[in-house]
Amino acid sequence: MQKNEYIKTWPDIMKGKKILYVHGFASSGQSGTVTLLRTILPSATVVAPDLPIHPHEALELLQSICESEQPDLIIGSSMGGMMAEQLHGYDRILVNPAFEMGETMGSHGMIGKLTFRNPRLDGVQELIVTKAIVKEYRETTERRFVYEGHDDIPTEEQQRVWGLFGDNDPIVHTREMFLEHYSQGITFHGGHQLVDSVALHSLIPVVRWIDDKQEGRQRETVYIDFETLHDRRMEAASSMLKAVEALADRYAVYFVAHSPTNNTEHYAAVTEWIKQYVGVLGHDHIIFTNTPEMLYGDYYIASHKPHDAMATTIEYGSEHFKTWEEIITYFSRLTE
Repeated sequence: MQKNEYIKTWPDIMKGKKILYVHGFASSGQSGTVTLLRTILPSATVVAPDLPIHPHEALELLQSICESEQPDLIIGSSMGGMMAEQLHGYDRILVNPAFEMGETMGSHGMIGKLTFRNPRLDGVQELIVTKAIVKEYRETTERRFVYEGHDDIPTEEQQRVWGLFGDNDPIVHTREMFLEHYSQGITFHGGHQLVDSVALHSLIPVVRWIDDKQEGRQRETVYIDFETLHDRRMEAASSMLKAVEALADRYAVYFVAHSPTNNTEHYAAVTEWIKQYVGVLGHDHIIFTNTPEMLYGDYYIASHKPHDAMATTIEYGSEHFKTWEEIITYFSRLTE
């Protein structure tokens, strides 16, 4: 686990539930990622086995653990993401899944005598990767996107799988492949490893969405006008992201932008801006409308008060809410 100056915990997310973490190649269940997950989700039980080097044995072990532990969520990273995709019937998050593991091993020097990146319970520190093992991984990846012997994945199963893809991943590039079979593919700012910043800012929002769905939890709604997010130079407003992340801990947050007729560039520009400056929290949470006063919710943060608004309006830039810091203070007092 990389050191982070601020590690937040979410004791209410996945409370009393089990998470199965599937590690990447040449790693183990004693990795820093596992320690991080147990730290930031203290009310959940994180099951993290050391996987055998042979992929067929690893999948058999994972299927056995699923039957015995019945995890509420499976998180797989890299090779683990490829294997987690094949564990049907469970909610899963695949982080930079290595769907072409055999080719990846050959192109990134994962053949020959290697050292495990993390300690393993059996005490083994080294492994020998032969061409025969690489062939096994190629055979295992051929089972991807196959559901009970069929190429068509049922809609219900598709909705249980999320993909997270780093925009600076130098090792695997499988987002387009994922989107051929699943719709919930999200790009995050980061590389291949599931480091602290990715877990805190990109993974946790998805875990929260899954937990809310499992619990049938309906959160109060906060709408945020797009114009309040940026300054005149289209840079992110000071403390904007801090406020959005704080609000997302308690509320269902949506971003509202005006909807010009036949202007596809506008839609693309707004979507790209939110993806760049807000990140995962903006995924599928953008509303384009010319009648924001018709949005029914609990709070609406905007630079002006819409006529007959159907939510309590927080006027960003007004005397009481000049900055996002003041908005953070306001909402924090609501929870006291």
